[in-house]
Amino acid sequence: MNTTPSANRVHIGFFGRRNAGKSSLANAVTGQALSVVSDTPGTTTDPVRKAMELLPLGPVLIIDTPGFDDEGELGALRVQKTRDILREADIAVLVVDAAQGIRPADEEFIALFGENGTPYIIALNKCDLPHEKFSIHNSSFSIEVSAFTGENIDELKEAIARLAPQKEERRLLAGLLSPGDCAVLVTPIDAAAPKGRLILPQQQVLRGALDIGAYAMVVKETELANALARLNEPPALVITDSQVFRYVASVVPEDVPLTSFSILFARYKGFLKAAVEGVEALQDLPAGSSILIAEGCTHHRQCDDIGTVKLPRWIQGNLRRDFAFSFCSGNEFPQDLSPYALVLHCGGCMLNEKTLSARMNIAAAQGVPFTNYGVCIAWLQGILDRVLRPLDGRY
Repeated sequence: MNTTPSANRVHIGFFGRRNAGKSSLANAVTGQALSVVSDTPGTTTDPVRKAMELLPLGPVLIIDTPGFDDEGELGALRVQKTRDILREADIAVLVVDAAQGIRPADEEFIALFGENGTPYIIALNKCDLPHEKFSIHNSSFSIEVSAFTGENIDELKEAIARLAPQKEERRLLAGLLSPGDCAVLVTPIDAAAPKGRLILPQQQVLRGALDIGAYAMVVKETELANALARLNEPPALVITDSQVFRYVASVVPEDVPLTSFSILFARYKGFLKAAVEGVEALQDLPAGSSILIAEGCTHHRQCDDIGTVKLPRWIQGNLRRDFAFSFCSGNEFPQDLSPYALVLHCGGCMLNEKTLSARMNIAAAQGVPFTNYGVCIAWLQGILDRVLRPLDGRY
């Protein structure tokens, strides 16, 4: 459970007004000092995250957010951070001071939950203090709790677990490998590669092959030709880092199925179809158009970074015209996409499905094409049809 990637955990957000006891309740639910608590309103200034196992639910990511009624210029920024978290929360806990009841800010939250399709619980905190009983309208569930005494904390955990989305289990390599098959994973080790480890997509694909009962050969692109020659029969599948698509496609025989880590993750996260449709916008994009390149992680940028250096160079070089590029990373993603003609997103291995879906929906609502790194690189190099062929339309 402790090694489950954050992107594969159920995201539980604690929301509410300042001093409603969000941080105290998050601490009580986790059984840890997740957030600093104080009687001073606005103590939590940035979202606080904690990956943990929450029984009876399993691996989760708890997110404590700043007060939604914060004031001033900094307060507005904190409120925006809270709105950003709402788009990634699979479950919301609206923390209300039981003595104060539902206020306009709480009603605004309830409306936002509805707009985002987020199941929620209203936790009436500080029930150990004198308070009046009051009815709550339009609530799927409410419960009186006390972060101070621990009253009904276990009941709150069980209620959260009941709201967990029932998702169809997906596998990264579903339909692509069978027990006993051989997969070749091509993993470049360049200046941008992390020291001493494989990146998350490579780790998860490798584990996916093992779960199926297949076996995997992991090689650098420079060793690929020699590795293929040593096999007694062609591999069932070759999966490569998209950055070396052109070279790998030239080495791997045409009749051997070929795809990339990025394309597999786009399918796994549920946005490959949109990415394939969106990449066609590049064909007729006028010179000077703005392209937003978005990454889900905040890794240290190397001299030849894929998002900020290689992709802009490849796009402008292949299309022979200049564009204006903007960049965002981590949990930052603009709500107004009107300045952009295209959104080019990473595979999203560090983001949960709801976050990626929300970003794709924002783009769709504003008529902005949305694609991803692997699809874009394959399209630029004229091999998109080939690398989608192993999926046989299963996306």
